[in-house]
Amino acid sequence: MEEIQSQSDHYRSSSSSASSPASRVPSSNFFYLRKPGSLRQPISFEDSPEWEDTDVDVRVEEGGDSINAATTPISPSLSKLNSGSLPSPPMPEAGTAVARKIAGASVVWKDLTVTIKGKRKYSDKVVKSSNGYALPGTMTVIMGPAKSGKSTLLRAIAGRLHPSAKMYGEVFVNGAKTHMPYGSYGFVDRETTLIGSLTVREYLYYSALLQLPGFFCQKKSVVEDAIHAMSLGDYANKLIGGHCYMKGLPSGERRRVSIARELVMRPRILFIDEPLYHLDSVSALLMMVTLKKLASTGCTLIFTIYQSSTEVFGLFDRICLLSNGNTLFFGETLACLQHFSNAGFPCPIMQSPSDHFLRAINTDFDRIIAMCKNWQDDNGDFSSVNMDTAVAIRTLEATYKSSADAAAVESMILRLTEKEGPLLKSKGKASNATRIAVLTWRSLLIMSREWKYYWLRLILYMLLTLCIGTVFSGLGHSLSSVVKRVAAIFVFVSFTSLLGIAGIPALMKEIKTYRSEESNQHSGALVFLFGQLLSSIPFLFLISISSSLVFYFLIGLRDEFSLLMYFVLNFFMCLLVNEGLMLAVASLWQNIFWSVLTLVTVHVVMMLAAGYFRIRNELPGPVWTYPLSYIAFHTYSIQGLLENEYLGTNFAVGQVRTISGLQALHSAYDISPSSNSKWENLLVLFLMAVAYRILVFLLLHFRVRKNVSLHRLCQCNRNSTT
Repeated sequence: MEEIQSQSDHYRSSSSSASSPASRVPSSNFFYLRKPGSLRQPISFEDSPEWEDTDVDVRVEEGGDSINAATTPISPSLSKLNSGSLPSPPMPEAGTAVARKIAGASVVWKDLTVTIKGKRKYSDKVVKSSNGYALPGTMTVIMGPAKSGKSTLLRAIAGRLHPSAKMYGEVFVNGAKTHMPYGSYGFVDRETTLIGSLTVREYLYYSALLQLPGFFCQKKSVVEDAIHAMSLGDYANKLIGGHCYMKGLPSGERRRVSIARELVMRPRILFIDEPLYHLDSVSALLMMVTLKKLASTGCTLIFTIYQSSTEVFGLFDRICLLSNGNTLFFGETLACLQHFSNAGFPCPIMQSPSDHFLRAINTDFDRIIAMCKNWQDDNGDFSSVNMDTAVAIRTLEATYKSSADAAAVESMILRLTEKEGPLLKSKGKASNATRIAVLTWRSLLIMSREWKYYWLRLILYMLLTLCIGTVFSGLGHSLSSVVKRVAAIFVFVSFTSLLGIAGIPALMKEIKTYRSEESNQHSGALVFLFGQLLSSIPFLFLISISSSLVFYFLIGLRDEFSLLMYFVLNFFMCLLVNEGLMLAVASLWQNIFWSVLTLVTVHVVMMLAAGYFRIRNELPGPVWTYPLSYIAFHTYSIQGLLENEYLGTNFAVGQVRTISGLQALHSAYDISPSSNSKWENLLVLFLMAVAYRILVFLLLHFRVRKNVSLHRLCQCNRNSTT
């Protein structure tokens, strides 16, 4: 304690001299801290009105549908007092009771501890005995440096922790320990996958169709309300990701679109992980003003933040300050400034409060202190940074535990949990059939606009088929053309399947979109699987019929309509199997590079075992014949096409003798003499397509749902070994 006191006094003397009103800043544009020791007195500002501390009394009436929030005057916003540029939101007058229809709900977390094995270097506790609450119509922010447990605490309160995490403690909603049902709350991740080929209004409309039950026409008003709530009216008809020469939405508007997606459910509680992620100062201020307007409607807002400007800081109602999982303060934002002052760390003039907080509790600044000390000999007193961060954290934590702020939090938690209010009810979900129809139609719309991933693929298929057809054109129907025709069919099936790997980026986008929607229960593995299958069938059939027609007539295969239709159907099933294989590999890796590398390797191995370079009966028994030649879908597709072409045909050998097409193929490729063998091969391709889809379902359910990929597992194992 002597060490803590000495370093605190040293920092207090240096900071107070820098923050003295007489030192260098005169005027009304800056605020000054009260003297240490006056914990419950309001912070005084030069040329600002006096006010009293704010207490919020939330009472839930029996049998009623309203929460009465009796408030005394709210402290003026820091932004207004510091810069005068941003007006504070309108607040109720003293002594008035504002009756709100239940648009929000009170949230309390008590003694909340979260452990994740291997997450911390010295301890598995990511969050340690955190206490706090959030009230309707207010913005509660969880602030702290990187890896302080902000997102973990937010997910613990929302009930969205990773399966590997364990939570201890209690979470109350309207005074009751209950799980928040679907539709009563919204959760916005730090990075939300948006669909760039849709406009803002289209994206939100399809999201509403996936989330809400009822008729389609009833959801347009919900979408318009969400657009208005997030101030997206000017961008409603613009493509999110842009198109050709058109630019997409800026990062600030993209972030508001991701929040608006959750607002279509009209949630009572909204959790946002880093709403200011990758936003500049102007976009950040606009975002927070928009969220403040949303909170004024009665919604309960809880979000994390790393750093903010003074104007943004003045919009917060309450702050939960974390460092290494420890709660250093919870309470009113202005009281947090007083808390630092009482602990001996007053905020200097011309410094943002959030910058000052993070400077005091971020251990990464210790490296900067060491650098400054090394440069001190050459540059003199290079920096006034002279505080030990570990000492500051221990001082702030000890000061908070013994302060009246901690006692006030415990008292408020007791009042909010002593009586249960109305339970939150689920608003219902859209049926699976509706979701499948919506996903199918949305995917078809995306395919019609994503020229780079779909129409360009169609053009490449046509060019490749044209090249193969011209190389093998003019073969004729003699016995000598059989081997060349087998080579043409093998090249056609193998190369077109290999070209399908160009669709991996599009499939990866679909998987990321599914993962984002599934995390909020907007979709499911089975719904996504059927939607993706139904939407891909028209595109794959378009490729199969266009490529088959070009190849069929350039090569000069038998001129019969039934044989042509089988050729188209066989190639379509081949593409469908290949699409399932690509989807399975993409779901397994969830990384474009490793997915492409794996698929190229798999296709090359399948081409070697397909029976063209060496007849399948002559392949080495272990590995190549069993199981590779039977796993390769190329084998069944090529066999079916050759049987379709040569079964029932005869070739003249000299002027008297003839041989059957089966005998002509004997030395070139192994096919079955049965007349129904080509349909058996088609059935095998169909079963393989079904098997790959089942595999995709299992991967989506067990890996993507838990946000686990083979690429991430390899990285984790490599990090653990090092």
